[in-house]
Amino acid sequence: MSAALLDFPPAGPSARDLMERALDPHILLGMPHLNGNGLSETWLMKEVGHRHWLMLACHLGLDNAAFRTADGEEAYAAICATSLTDARFDVVQANNILTIHSRLSVVSRTRTSTRHELSVHGRSVGAIELISTFVYRTIKDNNHSIARVTLPEPPGQRFQPSRLAENAADIRNGRLATHFGVSVLANKALRTFRFDPSASQEFNGAGLFYFAEYQALADRALENWFPCKGPVVRKDVFFLGNIERNESVFFDLVDFSDEQRTVHGQLRRENGKVIANIFGTWTCLR
Repeated sequence: MSAALLDFPPAGPSARDLMERALDPHILLGMPHLNGNGLSETWLMKEVGHRHWLMLACHLGLDNAAFRTADGEEAYAAICATSLTDARFDVVQANNILTIHSRLSVVSRTRTSTRHELSVHGRSVGAIELISTFVYRTIKDNNHSIARVTLPEPPGQRFQPSRLAENAADIRNGRLATHFGVSVLANKALRTFRFDPSASQEFNGAGLFYFAEYQALADRALENWFPCKGPVVRKDVFFLGNIERNESVFFDLVDFSDEQRTVHGQLRRENGKVIANIFGTWTCLR
């Protein structure tokens, strides 16, 4: 009589284990993380966005970042505002170790903030804050139908103030006249650049125009108009909507200051609906 040996493959790490690994504060930088000006802003926004979603899932006690409404529909932690401050991306090089120290705070019943302090060799190279709110599609597969939804929060939740969240609400409601020293309320385009986003490049796995691509498209327009644009110093982006696949999007230069090297631009659909306001300052802008 012989006994068959059962060869079970070793158990792999759980999704929760991998979430914790993905939140390790240290990253060895190489070509995927860099561009011609040092640290890639688009890669970095994707990275801290991923960390934001994982931190939020951990905060809600989930085993992965699969968010659901009360009736089981897919929900998404949509980024509604981002802020980059004190950026020094030009000093970052290949084989540097980027350290990202992150913390989460709840702003309201519908909004969550994460702040990410960035450093290389103990030297600050910037900070990023992200604000998200849960959304879902009221019409299946229709990105114009995105609406906010409230998900259950842990009991006894304490809310923390966020200036970025306050600015986002003020801009959405037309209560803020200036930001970064340029006009918020101006709506006449000084220049316009048209894009036809790629479904395979600029949309995420949820079928939504990826939040990190908003600022990437804006940078492409600004580099066309200001070929000597220097590295970014600070940037705020306020998100107001999304687009469908195969839909054109336009970046309007709304206001700028030569003296302050600051720009206010907006991304909009062809019908004029504004989907983002973008404010930025660079080391030079000409």
